[in-house]
Amino acid sequence: MAKTRVMIVEDQRLASKYLELVLGSSERYEVVHSLQSAAFADTYVLRGGVDLVLMDVLMADGSDGLEAARRIKRAAPQMKVVVVTSIPESSWLGRAHDLGVESFWYKEASEESILEVLDRTVAGECVYPSSAPTTYVGHAKNDEFTERELEVLRALVEGLSNAEIGQRLFLSVSTVKTHVQHLLDKTGLENRTQLAVATRASGLVVGCDR
Repeated sequence: MAKTRVMIVEDQRLASKYLELVLGSSERYEVVHSLQSAAFADTYVLRGGVDLVLMDVLMADGSDGLEAARRIKRAAPQMKVVVVTSIPESSWLGRAHDLGVESFWYKEASEESILEVLDRTVAGECVYPSSAPTTYVGHAKNDEFTERELEVLRALVEGLSNAEIGQRLFLSVSTVKTHVQHLLDKTGLENRTQLAVATRASGLVVGCDR
C-alpha cells in the first residue's frame, strides 16, 4: 500500500525532528517536505506530491499557519490539513474548523497520539478536541471569559490603550474601562499590566502582533 506523503510545517527544530521521527517510524507515512515557514506552504502543495499537511500556527518569521491553511484549502480543497500547536489560543479551534481544516492536535495536551490523529484523518474523520487545554489567568479559568472579554484581553496583550481598544472594538472608553475592571475582579489581579502579563503567559490569547 502506498504511503501517505506528509509535509511538515513547523518552525521549531526539535518539534519538527520529533514529528519526522514519529512519522518515519510508521510504515504508513512518508515525510516529503519539512518547512520552517508557512509563507510558501501552498506553493509546495500545488507542486504535487503531498497528500497531507501538518501545520503549526505561529512561525518565527511571522507567517501564520492558519492563513496558509486557508490558501491551501482554497487552491486544493481535497488536501488534508492537520493543525498542530502547543498554544491554547482560544480562537484557533473555531477558526481552523471554519477554514475546513480536517483535524486539530495539541502537542502536549491531546489524549490521542499524532499517529492516531493522522490515521483517523486519512480515514476520513475530522478529529478535534472538545476544547482548548485548561489554562488560568490569575484565579480565572479559560472557559470563564466571554468573547468580548477575550477581545479585550487580546488587545491588552498587544499593549493597546483604552482609547485604542475602544477604536478597535467600537466601544466607548468608559465601556472599555468597565470591561478591564471586570477582568481584574474576575482574575484577582491588581492592574492592567499584571493582567496583560498573566494573559500572555497563559497563552489564552495571542495578540495580532504575533
